[in-house]
Amino acid sequence: MSYPGYPTENPYATPTENSLELPRYGAKFGEAIQRFFKKYATFSGRASRSEYWWVALFSVIVSIVAQIITTVGGISTADPATGDPGMGAMAGTVITILFGLATLVPSIAISVRRLHDGNFSGWLYLLILIPILGALAIIVLMLLPSNPAGARFDKVQAWPTTQPTA
Repeated sequence: MSYPGYPTENPYATPTENSLELPRYGAKFGEAIQRFFKKYATFSGRASRSEYWWVALFSVIVSIVAQIITTVGGISTADPATGDPGMGAMAGTVITILFGLATLVPSIAISVRRLHDGNFSGWLYLLILIPILGALAIIVLMLLPSNPAGARFDKVQAWPTTQPTA
């Protein structure tokens, strides 16, 4: 029987090992990328250091590849008379813009979840708006180890051992 306003889900349920509800410590590269896209706009919960830094590496690799495409395409289709890059440079630029737009929200979301794992408020991500020093502060916060108190940001609370009685 359900009652209005009473949650139908069990907030004390134990999540499975591969659940998206809890951070995946020691995540491999592919697993971290999968979780990154599956939790596209999930700002609640936590993300482990491995999840965050594998995604950061993936973003750097895509950026380098796009830059190589832009450079090679620009050189190969450049106008010899004026030196202006041709349409070949446009391919890398389009890849960069599309990748940036596609990963903007999930990148912010994983950063917020990483802050939660260190037991910090996700609002600290707004430090990124401070030129140079804000980015350095965010990098330092992302490097900090996980804090068990960050579990307060989880949707599923695994710490109670008993379920509430009706």
